[in-house]
Amino acid sequence: MRVLLTGGMGFIGSHTAVVLLEAGHEVVLYDNLSNSDAAVVDRITEIAGRRPVFIEGDIRDENLLVETLSSRAIEAVIHFAGLKAVGESVEKPLDYYDNNLAGSISLFKAMRSCGVKKLIFSSSSTVYGEPAQLPLTESCPTRKATNPYGRTKLQIEEMLSDLAVADPSLSIVCLRYFNPIGAHPSGLIGEDPNGIPNNLLPYVARVASGRLPELHVYGNDYATPDGTGVRDYIHVMDLAEGHAKALEYASHSRGWTAVNLGCGRGYSVLEVIHAFEKASGRKIPYRLEPRRNGDIAANWCDPSLAARLLGWKASRNIDDMCRDAWNFECRQSARQSHSETSCCK
Repeated sequence: MRVLLTGGMGFIGSHTAVVLLEAGHEVVLYDNLSNSDAAVVDRITEIAGRRPVFIEGDIRDENLLVETLSSRAIEAVIHFAGLKAVGESVEKPLDYYDNNLAGSISLFKAMRSCGVKKLIFSSSSTVYGEPAQLPLTESCPTRKATNPYGRTKLQIEEMLSDLAVADPSLSIVCLRYFNPIGAHPSGLIGEDPNGIPNNLLPYVARVASGRLPELHVYGNDYATPDGTGVRDYIHVMDLAEGHAKALEYASHSRGWTAVNLGCGRGYSVLEVIHAFEKASGRKIPYRLEPRRNGDIAANWCDPSLAARLLGWKASRNIDDMCRDAWNFECRQSARQSHSETSCCK
């Protein structure tokens, strides 16, 4: 199948590209490189043994999207592109609504123009807001997102639901991620955001390698076992494999479907820090800070629908996630320093 990955050079997109290429799909990556590196194409090629097409473009450029979809005879789209940091979205809501919502509308209009009917959307557990119950199932209420990032994901889900009603030939799967971490076991690709990381694990990894001095832990007074936030962390390779399964499902289904992708258990921030200390053999210095606006105490999911509908289940644990993230950080630090000496040694 010929598949377009918007935001395909990013963390989740690049790992999904590897899985799809290895499965025999033709992959086109569409990315504006605002938070990714053009060298990722070469690394994907090295891992998969096949080179994806890369097109540099903004998700809000409808004309370029139409040209890409038509010239590449795209059959399905996996929509990753978007700004994704909860804290930043509270500070810069207009950027999030402009990029995530306006960009998605441009994509959906381009797909309609080109007759592309299959879509996998990169949604988020933030659509559930403050959980009324745990674990979260797909039947739990949404419409209570606590931050602009989560609201953009929910509003895009609602747009897609409306589109599926208007056009019954569409096949749309909204994958509600929990917290992806880790890296490809080769260490060639992983999460390496530009500037100071907004997400926990790349920040922890940079502290462990000495690229950052200490970690800031936001909130230690939540109603959780150790007072820090609890999240359902999932290995990015498990998540990438979930996209391949969703693509298979979309090939024979119709309508709109939402599916949780998570491990089904929660880890606190301090538990993740301790697991990373074990994986790296390094002490992680951290400082406790007040809670951030938009954060919640805990969330984790019931992933049983993904097992029933997609035939998918997460197979990697927190030790695997931290080990692979550390391996990537070591290789990335060595690349950036142009040194033969890895931080792992």
